[in-house]
Amino acid sequence: MLGWFQALMPREERFFELFVRHATIVVAAAEAMRGLLRGGDDIEHYCQQIVERETEADEITRQVLTAVRRTFITPFDRTDIKDLISSMDDAIDQMNKTAKVITLFEIRSFDPQMRELSEIVLQAANLMLEAMPLLSSIGKNANRLNALTEKIIRIEENADHLHDQGRKALFLASRQSNEPGSTMSFIIGTELYDHLEKVVDRFEDVANEINALVIDHH
Repeated sequence: MLGWFQALMPREERFFELFVRHATIVVAAAEAMRGLLRGGDDIEHYCQQIVERETEADEITRQVLTAVRRTFITPFDRTDIKDLISSMDDAIDQMNKTAKVITLFEIRSFDPQMRELSEIVLQAANLMLEAMPLLSSIGKNANRLNALTEKIIRIEENADHLHDQGRKALFLASRQSNEPGSTMSFIIGTELYDHLEKVVDRFEDVANEINALVIDHH
């Protein structure tokens, strides 16, 4: 009876538009991160780009949370909406934290594994963006949503491997080097690897939220 009643009530469809807008901003931040990890003279430019995108994403998150409070009938459970947008926002927040580490320690060159991780971040962001409009018809799009989240989870597993591989390479280089500051370079490098891995972990969180929605509404 409740389900029939809810089907007749007007729904706030703006949530889906906001999800897509937020995901589009996250992709732009991921593109800036890929440029950032290439190194060179544009590091400050890309760091600023990430900061600006993070601010824009925060505003979208605020709009979603406001709409949750004001909307009588939401497309799915209010807690699920909050958890989804929060997990999306956590991903770009973690990109911003990564950029801050690069700025703080004045890192100017990046290992191949770091650059590969930035490519993985962009892949995950694009998969998330592809998933967002499909949420408006979860039942019809359940198979595609499951396929997208599986890809994100596989990407996260690859990121774990690159993280370990990169840290080991840093350790071996530090042990073999007689250069002053090699230990500090190792410490800073491992911190950067940890931040990059956490970015991908946050996309896995998004995938898990989408999976939960599919299970609840399929």
